[in-house]
Amino acid sequence: MQLVDSRGRAAIQRSNAGRSKGFTLIELMVTIAVAAILLAIATPSFTSLINSSRLTSSANEMVATLQTARMEAVRRNTRINVCAGCDGNANSLVAFVDANSNGNVDAGESIRVATINRAVQLSGGTDVVFFSTGLGRAASAPNGALLETAFRFCIPTTQPAENVRVVNIASGSRISTDRANGGGACP
Repeated sequence: MQLVDSRGRAAIQRSNAGRSKGFTLIELMVTIAVAAILLAIATPSFTSLINSSRLTSSANEMVATLQTARMEAVRRNTRINVCAGCDGNANSLVAFVDANSNGNVDAGESIRVATINRAVQLSGGTDVVFFSTGLGRAASAPNGALLETAFRFCIPTTQPAENVRVVNIASGSRISTDRANGGGACP
């Protein structure tokens, strides 16, 4: 049957009755194969990104705790202690006013408590005391020289290659953060 349009020209009529409205099995399999390849490529990069984020956030928690302690020591005109795990939680960083001078965190003394990720290992460094001048010294020798120490945050992995973050305290109060390649191991 031939149809004629409004101008008198012959028009061809197409029928969709025998045509399916979905994906073929081959189209579906190709799509799944492409998705699997993309996932296989993206997963290692995503793991590296997660580990890098864990390291950076843990180092940033240490920097924030140290800076808070330093500011509070100046503001309150008193000593503020910073220690890792001194509240009984191995993954915590605590800044506190040692009101009774016993060297321990007692009820009502803490100013800031931060938690580092369980996958991150903290090593090095020493407990710190910030004085009202804003300068830090080692808690074991509060009348000694200005503090020079480094806290190392590490995840034993090669993803990322720079699996160590180092928080340095120099001249008693200058805080800096560096990345390091630990070769996939933690010291």
